[in-house]
Amino acid sequence: MSISKVGIVGTGLMGSGIAEAAAASGHSVVVRSRSQATADATIAGLEKSLGRQIEKGRRSEADRDLILSRISATADLGAMASMDLVIESVVEDLTTKKHLFTELDRICDDSTILATNTSTLPVVEMAMETGRPEKVCGVHFFNPAPAMPLVEIVRPITVSEETIASVTEFAVACGKETVEVKDRAGFVVNALLFPYLNNAIRMLEQGIATKEGIDSAMKGGCGFPMGPFALLDLVGLDTSLAILEALYVEYRDPNYAPAPLLRRMVTAEQLGRKSSRGFYDYPKK
Repeated sequence: MSISKVGIVGTGLMGSGIAEAAAASGHSVVVRSRSQATADATIAGLEKSLGRQIEKGRRSEADRDLILSRISATADLGAMASMDLVIESVVEDLTTKKHLFTELDRICDDSTILATNTSTLPVVEMAMETGRPEKVCGVHFFNPAPAMPLVEIVRPITVSEETIASVTEFAVACGKETVEVKDRAGFVVNALLFPYLNNAIRMLEQGIATKEGIDSAMKGGCGFPMGPFALLDLVGLDTSLAILEALYVEYRDPNYAPAPLLRRMVTAEQLGRKSSRGFYDYPKK
């Protein structure tokens, strides 16, 4: 199945980023938000993002206009009905995602592939909320989706070879490198990354070094582009907590048990860049 029409459900950083990546590669994209106001704000945000890329010489004005011409935004979930592929990118909560897949299965054409951008949750549980489990898989982009080169293609035990082939072709068309992974919490990247991030928080709690010192050490000593605390703030502390909790449920490995400081910061709504305060402070949006 050749994918030309792509629906994105969710207009956060990941949803809008996937929309940009898909539209930039020639796909027709419909983005669905919970309200028309946030749908319109998503388009405005994409215009600003593309404008910054023009200022940096990464895109031309013609590129911007062409990409925006391929994207529309709506509050109507029914707009997903005729899509070739629908990717959900809503809150990292299994109950919410399962309910959404039930609705998408009811709304969408029988031929539509339904995919999740989850970073940790079991894809098979979403697949079994539908009458088309063979057409449900994971398509895990990384933030920021337009720039990050990797997409994890997640294979639940219910999916067909045709579905995997179609979504892999789509990701490659978006200019991404793909890695096929089993449907296990964290897949490859997050299963390896989040024990490192979690242990950095524990190191901070123990007073071994400051957050600035730990970030500098990992950049200077390991060549990482950013340290663990800057990365946690970028990912979002609430998202990081949800990922660690899902990993711990799956593996029961103490390395995945969220550090107490992380829980307390999420309780205090210190979520990182999205809330303007996390391990570091950021300008208010």
